[in-house]
Order: sequence, then C-alpha cells, then structure tokens
Amino acid sequence: MKYLIVGLGNIGPEYQDTRHNIGFTILDALARASNVFFEDKRYGFVTQVKLKGRTLVLLKPSIFMNLSGHALRYWMQKEKIEIENVLVIVDDIALPFGTLRLKPQGSDAGHNGLKNIQDILGHNSYARLRFGIGNDFPKGYQVEYVLGKWDEEEQKLLPERMDRAIEMIKSFCLAGMQLTMTQFNNK
Repeated sequence: MKYLIVGLGNIGPEYQDTRHNIGFTILDALARASNVFFEDKRYGFVTQVKLKGRTLVLLKPSIFMNLSGHALRYWMQKEKIEIENVLVIVDDIALPFGTLRLKPQGSDAGHNGLKNIQDILGHNSYARLRFGIGNDFPKGYQVEYVLGKWDEEEQKLLPERMDRAIEMIKSFCLAGMQLTMTQFNNK
C-alpha cells in the first residue's frame, strides 16, 4: 500500500527554517530518522520510506507554494496513489504554536498552498495535518510573521512537536484517519 505525504513549503535558502516551511521541516526530520535522502525530481524533492509493509512517498514540492497542487496531482498519478492515502502537512496561524490537528478535509483557511490543491483536485476531501504556528504578530504583519524564523522559545519546543507530527503521519498510514484523530487530536 502506498501513501503520498506532502509537506508544504517554499523553495530557496531564504525560506529554510521559517514557520511557513514546517511541512518541509517535518519531512526532512522523517527522512533523516529513516536514513533516506531526497532526490530532485519532477515538481519536487522526493524520497520513500518503508513502514511495516507500506511505502510512504515523501514529497516537498519544488514549485511555489501557491502551485503545490500541480506537484501533488503529478505524484499521485505517477505513483498511482488514491486520494484517501494522501496527507498534506501545512502551517496554520489559527492554531496555537505546536498544536497538531489531523483533519480528513476542510477549507483552505486562506492558505494559498491548500487553495491551489483544492483548485487542482476540484475538491477539499484530502487529509491534512495542520501544525499550529500561532498568530503572535501585530496587525498588518502576518506575512512577515509566517515567513519569519522560529523564536528562541519555539525552537526549544520544536523538536518534540515535530516528533509528535511524525508519530501522527505514521499512525495515519498504519491505523487510518479515525484512530489517529482519536489518539492524537486534542492532546
């Protein structure tokens, strides 16, 4: 059984380790822990992780975040992965820092990456793991905050939250959506 795990982020060194790139950061950590490396392929950086008889195709789109749907669709088709086995990891300013929420579907909530995925797929019925980045910014500074680096306190807590996100990804692939939501959401 195959799964497509898509971490949203922006390409380029100026975006590395920013709040908006948490999807890339989590997939990088999962790849490191699995001792695999990303390869630069069509529409993204891709690798595979084997997990108890399952194959997780990890994708970091190499096109702008607001075009992420093209990469997702291409790799779904190439790897013949059904939408039920797709998980998108995304930052969310509506959630406090470090809060993790798995959802089977939902709106784009103003996130351009999710909006493009919805536009390309023609629906919003795909799983997403929302990683809360908080919203501690003055009015009018949302872009600077989202594209900013983690503060000192966040950096201390980030490894544990990323480990938790990886546990959720693995659980999604092994136990399914409902059991994973029951076990991890609201904790």
